[in-house]
Amino acid sequence: MVYILLGNGFETIEALAPCDVMRRAGIQVQLVSVTNELSVISGQGVQINAECRLRDVNLDKMEMLVLPGGLGGVREIMSVVDAQVLIQRAAEEGKWIGAICAAPTILAQLALLDRRHAVVYPGMEDQMFSAVVLKGKHVVQDSRFITGEAAGSSIEFGLKLVEVLRGKEASDKVKQAIHYHY
Repeated sequence: MVYILLGNGFETIEALAPCDVMRRAGIQVQLVSVTNELSVISGQGVQINAECRLRDVNLDKMEMLVLPGGLGGVREIMSVVDAQVLIQRAAEEGKWIGAICAAPTILAQLALLDRRHAVVYPGMEDQMFSAVVLKGKHVVQDSRFITGEAAGSSIEFGLKLVEVLRGKEASDKVKQAIHYHY
């Protein structure tokens, strides 16, 4: 199971494009509200009904945890202690963790990207502490961490998530099916 954490103000495309791409590959994905409500509003005003709340996440069944960007969503995830604990426990247990746009700063604040290669939304490099931020890359994998640069990298990010979970052939199959050419 892949869990995508949503806080109010999340970046719509950074949550939904990877969710769509992974589901096309047959991966089970659940959208998770970090609020007390299932309804979450994106930074672009799109209302999403999450499939579960943070308390419903099953770490034993988790293959991957995904953190979309959007400054409001990132702030909300960082304000919820249980979300921080889940992220840290996922990392400790060797689960895959994906973060895109502003969300890699969450991993940096939790000291999970220390001396790891990563990307982040341009201009936020100073919030990455000791992570090694690579310029000119859209998606970077370092160990079990996958980071994406920005909203424009959402499909490429999603395809990389599929690749690490189900292999390059599965990723290429989705890429071909959606006619992704970048």
